[in-house]
Formats: sequence, structure tokens, C-alpha cells
Amino acid sequence: MAHLQGQERAQYVQSMFARIAGRYDLMNRLMTGGQDIKWRRYVIQQANLPQNGRLLDIATGTGDIAIEGLNQIPGLQAVGGDFTVEMMQAGKQIPERQPIQWVGSDTLALPFPDDYFDAVTSGFLMRNVIDVPGAFREQMRVTKPGGHVVVLESSPPKKNLLRPFIRIHLNHIIPTLGKLITGESDAYRYLPDSTQQFKDPDTLANIMRQTGFQNVTYKLFMFGTVAIHTGQKPKTAKS
Repeated sequence: MAHLQGQERAQYVQSMFARIAGRYDLMNRLMTGGQDIKWRRYVIQQANLPQNGRLLDIATGTGDIAIEGLNQIPGLQAVGGDFTVEMMQAGKQIPERQPIQWVGSDTLALPFPDDYFDAVTSGFLMRNVIDVPGAFREQMRVTKPGGHVVVLESSPPKKNLLRPFIRIHLNHIIPTLGKLITGESDAYRYLPDSTQQFKDPDTLANIMRQTGFQNVTYKLFMFGTVAIHTGQKPKTAKS
């Protein structure tokens, strides 16, 4: 499935997330041993949001990152955007996530004005989009000059002694767990496949720089299989 391209890939991803929406959060906790909670907390810290600021969490899913923003930042306006309605509907059913403003959104054509958000965040989005530079251009467009874009994404396993064990986890344990928990083994074969075929952290950082972001950095987690990239829109940028 990860070999799909263009609109066919986008349609598959949308359908896949619709099917697993109800158990998505549970699977994230199980696959990561609960570490994803720490990663999302770090994402909001890196976003450097002001009090009463505006956050766009694109590909918000059930709103995990958006609610972390609301928990950390007083008076925050948190907008959760996603092109899979079923994921947002699952998030809306969680009482504490009611303050999130849910908006149907295509990451390649965001329905927001220029220079609107203090920060844009995403979790496990970029390996699924059909145009990574295009997605970064849109995120930069809607971010205020000086604001930050923070990307939580899985990364291909590094070539080291742990790689065989990580590949077993990705290729066998996760699909089996996905089948047991969600009944969707195909979806949880696609997710590890897309991770292993995605760009390494240095390449993704270079794409951010080529898009125009400044002060691009990243931090690795979970034996290098997860990276959080941060970039800043130039303060003098014109959208």
C-alpha cells in the first residue's frame, strides 16, 4: 500500500484512517508504550505559543496534539484540521476535547488566511502526503512571521545493531497488534511500510530549509525511529 502515488494514495490514506478511527488512540499508546504522550508534550513546547495565541494542528486525528496545546497554554485557540471526518468525530466524543475547533482541511490547500496562526503542528502526517514540499509551503503560508512549524513524524530505522529488532516490531508485532485491536491488519502494515520508505530526518530538515524555514532543528526519540522537527518562519516573510 505504501507504494501508492498521487490521488490514489491520498484516497487510500483517508479510507484507512476512517476505518481505524475508533481505536486509533489506543493503538498509538500500545505501539509506543505510551511514549507518544511525551512526544506530543514536547511538540507543544517547541511550538513556543503565546498566551491567547492560535494553534493549527493539521492532520489532527482525534486531537491529541491540539488538546495538549490547550492544557499547556492559557487562552489558546486550538484548531484541529483533518481530511478524515471519522477521525475528528472520534475526537469530538472525548469530553475534554470539546474546546478544540474542528475543521475539515486538506493539508495541501489549507482553508485559512495567510499569517494567521502562531504555530502549526502535525503528528504523523508528512509520510502520508503526496507533496511534502507543498505541505510545508501551506503550513508556512498560514503561520505568522516568526512563528513555528513543528512536525512529529516516524523515521526509517537507522543501520545499527537495533535495526533487526526494530524491523521485527514494525513488520510483525504492529500488524498483529493492529489486527487484534482494530481488525485492520492492512492499515497496520501500511503504517510501518510508510515509515520505512519515508525520508530520513536530515532529508526532511533540508526540505524544510529549502521551503524557507529558518532555525531548523530536530530531536530523535525511541531509538531514532521518531523525529520531531522544528522550523521558524522568517520574521520578515511576505506570504
